[in-house]
Amino acid sequence: MTNGIVTFAKYNQEANRKILELLNKLSNEEREKERGSYYRSLSGLVRHIGGGSLFFAGLFRGALGSAPAAKPLAALEKIDFPSDTLSEAQWNKTAADIETVDQGLVNFAGALNDAGLTAPVKLDWYGGDPADVPLFFMFYQLTVHNTHHRGQVSQILDELKIDNDYSAINVAFR
Repeated sequence: MTNGIVTFAKYNQEANRKILELLNKLSNEEREKERGSYYRSLSGLVRHIGGGSLFFAGLFRGALGSAPAAKPLAALEKIDFPSDTLSEAQWNKTAADIETVDQGLVNFAGALNDAGLTAPVKLDWYGGDPADVPLFFMFYQLTVHNTHHRGQVSQILDELKIDNDYSAINVAFR
């Protein structure tokens, strides 16, 4: 099962890298422009992806406490994604922070063992039923979350007539 989690972590890393490469080619004005999405802009969507990844990393760290596998997540606690319109310099830092988060999650996934994969992640989302789910399930949810929002980015890029086949199945990251 750890191979599956590592594969998902590497997939997220590669897909985010491709999105960032595409968005880095746009002007800051184009990235920050209101696009009608819940997160307003392309930048807002990407910041939400990064913030969501940090949220999940916090859940994982909470489930594992001081277990060695949680060590790669400790450095991510210092990262914070801004919520307002970004300058070019802030965008560059945000993109670098997303790469750091993604690498931290890859390192974390690679350090997991069977006990870590099944560690209970406490939730308050479902009114206490269930009160927790296995960590591997939440890692899948992280992947679904990121893929969902990258799909929103893709739809906006489609409207802008920007080729963005970042989601094609690519086995090079394995």
